[in-house]
Amino acid sequence: MNRETAPDTTPAPAAPAGGDAEPLPDALCAARTADDGLAAGTAPDPAPGVGAWLPAFLLVALIWGASFLFIEVAIRELHPLYVTLGRVATGAITVLMVLKVTGGRLPRRAATWGHMAFVGAIGVALPFTLFGYGEQRVSSVLAGIWNATTPLVALPLAVLAFRTEKLTARRLVGVLLGFAGVLVVLGAWRGIGGSALTGQLMCFGAAVCYAVVIPYQRRFLTDVPGGGVAVPAGNLIMATALLAVVAPLVAGAPPSPAGLSAPVLGSVLALGALGTGLAFVLHFRVIKLGGVTTGASVTYVMPVVAVLLGALVLDEHVDWNQPVGGLLVLLGVAVSQGLLFGPRRRAT
Repeated sequence: MNRETAPDTTPAPAAPAGGDAEPLPDALCAARTADDGLAAGTAPDPAPGVGAWLPAFLLVALIWGASFLFIEVAIRELHPLYVTLGRVATGAITVLMVLKVTGGRLPRRAATWGHMAFVGAIGVALPFTLFGYGEQRVSSVLAGIWNATTPLVALPLAVLAFRTEKLTARRLVGVLLGFAGVLVVLGAWRGIGGSALTGQLMCFGAAVCYAVVIPYQRRFLTDVPGGGVAVPAGNLIMATALLAVVAPLVAGAPPSPAGLSAPVLGSVLALGALGTGLAFVLHFRVIKLGGVTTGASVTYVMPVVAVLLGALVLDEHVDWNQPVGGLLVLLGVAVSQGLLFGPRRRAT
C-alpha cells in the first residue's frame, strides 16, 4: 500500500493512498494530489473508451491491493519504521525520476514545503507505519479491508470539521452502512479485545490519517504549479527526512541489507518503486483518461485483491465475517458517494 490511491478528494475522498480524488489505497498520497490537481484544473475532454484506461486501472488495483501482502512479508525481518523508510525513500527516488523525465521541478515556496511536511508526516509516514505495526497483529486481509474505510471517515470530517460537504440522507445511510460493516469485520458479537483489536485499530488509524490529509491537500496544495508530480515528490521527500531521524531513535540502528532475505528486500522495493512510485504514475493516467470518478473507484477493487492474495499466497485464514463486513463497508462507501442511488446525470 504504498495507496498510493488509489482510496477523495471528491465527494468524500483514497489512497493512501490517500487517494485520490477519493480515498486510495494502501493509501497513497501521490495519487490523492494528482486527483486534486486535475479537479482544480480545466474540465477534461470527453473520456476515451474503456480500453484506454482499463489496463492501467487493473494494474493499479493489483499493485495497491498487493501492498498489504508486501508489508506482511517485510515486517518478518524489519521493524515497521524501517519498512516505511525503505518504502518512502524508494518511492521518492521513483517519483523524482518521473519529475525529471517530464521536465517538472519541485516547489520553491517555503509555505508549500511546510504543507508538504505535514502531509508527509500525517499522510505518508504515519499511516504507512501504522499499517506495518497493525499487520504484526492482524492479517493482510484485514488491513486491506480497513483501508477501504477511508471515505467513511473522510465524510464526517468534511461535514463537521472542514465544513466542505453537506450531510444528506443518502450520505448518512452510507456512513451507517459502513459503520455496520466495521462491526461485522470486528465480529462485535463475539466480544472485542486483545492484540487483534489493537492491530485493527492501528489499521483504522491509518485510514483516519488518509481521511485527514485528503481535505488538507485539497485546501493547501491543489494550486501548486505542476503539483500532479511535484507535490507527491515533495511529500515523499519530507516523509523520508522525518523517518530517517525517527526510525533510528525508536528502532535502533538499521539492519544491514546484506542480512535480509530476498523476499523481504523485494517486498520493500516493490512497496516503494511499484506501490508508491509506478502506481502513482499509472493512477494519474487513469484519472486523465477515465476521469476522477474512475480513478477513485480503484479503492473498491483493492480490498478484493488484498483478500485473494492474503488467502492464496500467504495462506491467511479468512473468517466469513471479514469479507461480508468488507462488502458492507464498500456498499456504504458507494452509497455515501452517490455511486449507488445517487442523482442521475443528464447526458450533454
